[in-house]
Order: sequence, then structure tokens, then C-alpha cells
Amino acid sequence: MLDTLRDSSMTAAPAVMKTTKLPAFGERVTVRAILVGDRIDTAGLERSDTLSSLPLAFRAGANGIAVVFRYGVVVMIGLTALEEDGVLSGLKHRIFGAFAVREEESAQVEVNTEREDQIPPGGPIYIRAVTLERLLLVAYALADSVVLAHDERDVARVLEQTEPFARTLAEKGKTPGGRKVILKHIGNALLVQHRLSGRVAVAEDPDVLWDRPDLNRLYSRLKDEYELAERVEGLNRKLTVVADTAQALTDLMNTERALWVELLILFLIAFSIGITFYQMWRGAY
Repeated sequence: MLDTLRDSSMTAAPAVMKTTKLPAFGERVTVRAILVGDRIDTAGLERSDTLSSLPLAFRAGANGIAVVFRYGVVVMIGLTALEEDGVLSGLKHRIFGAFAVREEESAQVEVNTEREDQIPPGGPIYIRAVTLERLLLVAYALADSVVLAHDERDVARVLEQTEPFARTLAEKGKTPGGRKVILKHIGNALLVQHRLSGRVAVAEDPDVLWDRPDLNRLYSRLKDEYELAERVEGLNRKLTVVADTAQALTDLMNTERALWVELLILFLIAFSIGITFYQMWRGAY
């Protein structure tokens, strides 16, 4: 269910990195990811200060970077709150399906030349040097995490709505609310499946690693830190339950409809027989 494309076609083409100079970050920088909507149109956003085209990353604010993912996430690196608002305002007309409540996640990245790229429990993300590739990998991990958090909440809401419905059906042997309620549950299930069908494929490695395979270990640690693989597996299991529930409700509704059709047919047959007997009786007299 979540094996669709990430932010590009995921072919063997490496990400395009520009030679624009990086901002002069200090030893510690804040990275914040915000899920703003279903999609962001990045066409035509390339600028003279573009750092990467896949994903689209460019300099922003006085001394920071903005990374824009087409699946609805903007990651801000080293920006103040006011600068972040400026970036989001500039993208407002490119956001499709904007969310009223935005999912957010932040992390602290610390430069330490004496450490390997690692993430200690409860600590910051340590990197040996500030490079665009390392920062993009952190951006990828945070972007995937906020998307998963949003999708997990959507699926959990549908399951919460379905659970009392299923209990009533099991205990009383009938559907509460009738046909309209069944259709509503089916619609909720299908809506969640549709929204998640075009989401990020967390299982796929970022394009950045085509150029820098030596950073595979860093990205593996990021995936472990945010439990991306485990969360995808759990979400897929819940989506299977949602899909099975929708199918079961559809079958139940079709069965009830077929039963009414059969009863109507039996009534028409009985009525026809009754009319025939009545006409025979009238003819006899």
C-alpha cells in the first residue's frame, strides 16, 4: 500500500546537486519538518540559489535552507520562526489539499568531528561535517516521519469508528443504523486508502545515496531512530484491516439487498398466483 513513488520516479538517476555554497551553520542547527498538505507543486521553483533539484532544496532566510518535498512536506534547516513563516507563505499557492492542523517534527543536528555520524539515545544527531548530502538525509527522515504520523492518525480514526460498529454486529447480529451508516463506514475506509495510495515510499532509499553510498550507515541510523520501517509495517497491517472491513461491509450490504430482492420476487410470485386463483374462482361462478 505504501510502495508508491517517493519524491521522484526512483529510477537509477542520481539526485542533482548544485555547487552553490552552503550557509555557514554553527556547531548546532535545528531541523524542522512540517506536513502542510497533500501535495506541493515544485515545478518552476528552481532558483539561482538552488542547492538540489531532487529533492528541491534552496537557501532561505539569512542563513538557512528550505527543502520542499512534493508529497506535502517542507523541511526548514537553521531558520528562525519568522523565516519559516516566510517560506511557507511563499509556497501557499502551490500547496494542494492544505491541512488545517499541521504535523510537525524537529531535531537537533550537532557537528562533531571527533564522532562518527551517529544518533545516541535521547541525544542530537551527530554528523562529522556539515554537507548538503547529510542535511538532506536528515530532511528525508523527518519528512517521512511526519507523513507517517499523519497517516497513522488517519487510519487510527477509521479503526476507532469501525470498532463499535463491528461489536454491535457481532453481539446483536445486525448492522446499527442501516444502509446509510454502512455506506459512511465504507466511504471513510476508501478515503483513507485513496489518500495513502500516493504517499511516500519509506522503504526506498533517497536519491542522495546514489552519489554518496558511504552515507548509507547514517541513513540506516536515522531510519532506526524514527522507526520508519516498523511504522510502515504497522501502518500496512492496519490498512489491510481497513480494506478488509470495507470489503466485508460491502458484501454485507449486497447480501441484504439481494435478500430484499428475493423477498420482493417471492411476493410478486405469490401475488400473481393469488390473482390467477381469484380469476379462476370468478370464472367458476
